[in-house]
Amino acid sequence: MVSALRRAVERVRALFRASTLDRELEDELLTHASLLVEENLRRGMSAAEAERSARRALGSPLRIAEDHRETRGVPFVDALRQDLRYACRTLRRDLGFTTFAVLIVALGIGASLTVFTLINALLLRPLPFGHPEQLVWIANGGAEGDLSGQTVPVHPFLDLRSRTRSLSEVAAFFAFYGSGDRKMTGEGEAERLTAVPVSQGFFPLLGVRPRLGRVFTNEECDQNRAVALLSANFWARRFASDPGVVGRKVTLDGKPYTVLGVLPPSFDFGSVFAPGRRIDLFLPLPLTDEVNSMGNTLSIVGRMRPGVSVRQVRSELGALGPPIAAHHGRDGLTFVATALREHVSGRLRPALLLLVGAAGVVLLIVCANLSNLQLSRAASQQKELALRTALGAGRGRLVRQMLTESLLLSFGAALLGVALAAAGTRLLSRMDAIVLPLREGVQLDFRAVGVAVILAVATGLALGLASAFRVPDRSVQDTLKEGGRGSREGRRSQGLRSALVVAEVTFACVLLVCAGLLLRSLVRVLRVDLGFRPEQAMALRMDVGSAPTRAQNNARLNEILRVVGELPGVEAAGLTDALPLGSNRSWSAGAKGQSYSMQDPPPDVFVRIVSEGYLRAMGIPLRSGRDLTSRDDATSRPVMLVNETLARALWPGQDAVGQTAIHVDVDREVVGVVADVRHLAPDQGSGNEMYLPIRQTGDYSSIDLVLKTAQSPAVLGRSLREALRTLEPNLPQNGVRTLETIVDRAVSPRRFLVMVLTGFSAFALLLASLGIYAVISYSVRQRSHEIGLRMALGASAAGVERQIVLHSLRLAAFGMLIGGLASWALSRTLSGFLFGVSPTDPATFAAMLGILGIVAGVAGYLPARQASRIDPLTALRAD
Repeated sequence: MVSALRRAVERVRALFRASTLDRELEDELLTHASLLVEENLRRGMSAAEAERSARRALGSPLRIAEDHRETRGVPFVDALRQDLRYACRTLRRDLGFTTFAVLIVALGIGASLTVFTLINALLLRPLPFGHPEQLVWIANGGAEGDLSGQTVPVHPFLDLRSRTRSLSEVAAFFAFYGSGDRKMTGEGEAERLTAVPVSQGFFPLLGVRPRLGRVFTNEECDQNRAVALLSANFWARRFASDPGVVGRKVTLDGKPYTVLGVLPPSFDFGSVFAPGRRIDLFLPLPLTDEVNSMGNTLSIVGRMRPGVSVRQVRSELGALGPPIAAHHGRDGLTFVATALREHVSGRLRPALLLLVGAAGVVLLIVCANLSNLQLSRAASQQKELALRTALGAGRGRLVRQMLTESLLLSFGAALLGVALAAAGTRLLSRMDAIVLPLREGVQLDFRAVGVAVILAVATGLALGLASAFRVPDRSVQDTLKEGGRGSREGRRSQGLRSALVVAEVTFACVLLVCAGLLLRSLVRVLRVDLGFRPEQAMALRMDVGSAPTRAQNNARLNEILRVVGELPGVEAAGLTDALPLGSNRSWSAGAKGQSYSMQDPPPDVFVRIVSEGYLRAMGIPLRSGRDLTSRDDATSRPVMLVNETLARALWPGQDAVGQTAIHVDVDREVVGVVADVRHLAPDQGSGNEMYLPIRQTGDYSSIDLVLKTAQSPAVLGRSLREALRTLEPNLPQNGVRTLETIVDRAVSPRRFLVMVLTGFSAFALLLASLGIYAVISYSVRQRSHEIGLRMALGASAAGVERQIVLHSLRLAAFGMLIGGLASWALSRTLSGFLFGVSPTDPATFAAMLGILGIVAGVAGYLPARQASRIDPLTALRAD
């Protein structure tokens, strides 16, 4: 035992004395060689024969040195150190190849890591709540679209909470909170804030503990006390992270609220439940009859009991829904449960998987490209490898050295790739124009670093396989013969390089076609008729006050519209309770005289409460009838505007103007028909819509002022602040939003997918062109003697160029043929992402194949041009 330990210690010490021991071994071998030479001379040999006999007797010095290192040290560590040292020398010698390879692999790994961070944040990493796997989202029928179709009234919610047995806790928040619906005044500049009312137990259900202070009590929620919780971002921005904020009073809409606490930075309500919205604070939500009378308003979250599955919850809610709906007279009300993770990011899973596939294809192209370069690099090292083989280096040892070189290259590229991915994810998390759930959680972590290591190993091994072809399996004599006149590399190596180019073109073709289809879809979405004109339209959330009577409120509205309409550069101004492409609600409305039943209910209709001037400010065309006026108030007959879709639905084949619709038991005369507006999303239809006069429908503490003007938001904000000083003295300076920004945010997920996939496609196209160029250029160098001979025999430069370009086009054609067929088969999986474009759109396929063909032709023309300039005499003499 002691002797074994001593030998192990001696082996480790030998690692640090390798150079000294190698010199001692070399001296010892020289001594043995000289003794053998003397012995052979005594036997009567000549000097030359004595030296040859001594070398044969000793054997290969290289092999002896390797055997000695294995016996004196730790073989694996010693061999690894030698391989690393040799790889560093080789890569430093080929600095151009090393730099190019590191950059290409780094871009591939960086792009793949960026996609992984998205996958990690949206699909893999747990939600930032306590035991998030137990949380479920409960929707009204699980419907998509407007919030009214997904939310639940108060009384059915309370009934569900008392009856459920599979859920340990159930809580809700008010879904129809508005962006900037609260105004904070007092210390500092006035500011519009977004506040979310939540029910009792909302934060304990999610497992969220405040960073400072405490959460709401049940009594504070039931009694709707003036208390508030601040989000971490708002606390840092407005109060400079002052820990003394707890207990302070803040003024919201002219009323003092007591700050109970500050929520932790990990809790980002907007990122989970309302992507793209900045949530500033939370208020208690009383579950009263008054809130119940508003209809479907609650979004529900539940926590499953231990051991209960989502399927069991869904089954129980399916049984509870009909009796609860019947008890409260809510026909059509159902409860559908889904895992909260699925609700938050499940709809993005297909797009993310598409990006994963694109990133994988890019990595395959990277490996194919560099493998091709490795093969082209082989000829310059064949003699060196053959000589090392002749000197005793085994084939396995040489392959191991090549693998070490490739792994060293890929790990160096991985380090750069991690840095690129870190910059990309940081940029992505700060891009407000990109509306994605959990976007703030897109960042590198240890899991991402682990993926980088895996990608580095996989890439290094893939490159090492190409490097293995550089190890000669023939004699030194055969290898040296290939360096003479007329030498050509084997057909296997040439065919492999061509096959790699075809594979690169194939993969690039698939990516280009997919990106082309998505790009055309995005263009179609951006060109779709929204029903309104976002150009030069701006909106400002502002207070309109709450006067004792509706007449006084209407007088205030008149004054606001008059003052704003007189501003220089303002062409039109109007008021609305909600802007398109935001939160939407629907109410039922039917034609008077038409009978409806549970089997044939009146249609659900999107509702907009607006003032006169709104249609003009938004650029919504009036098809027939008249617009709303200031005379449409509480003293006049109830009226409404309908869109063309609702007019056809309620009065098919008739003129809707002059007809009467019933809405909330109120008869309203249709005075005008307007164009359809896409309220949900640019790529979704408009549906049924109605516009009610703001002066007939109630009072609003805050509302959106819409203006048509060519002024910039900053200039308009100053003008509004000055003009409305007497009516609204605390108007925020920076509250003006352009409608173009709202539209851009609505299409941002689609734009983000197109942007990333287009970037991957451009990178793949670049690599494919480099692969074609490298193969053709290397072929030209190898065939310079042949080309010179042909030109000496009368071949023209144009003929040489044409032949080489045709060769490159043939390689590209094979790749485009295979890629085109693969794209045709795979494009149908994109149908869910496309809008107005067929998955097999011939124009897109033709355009993408044309681009790839042009790039391939240019990549082949450059070496062809070089070949046509070869001087025949110089080429023949050099060869």
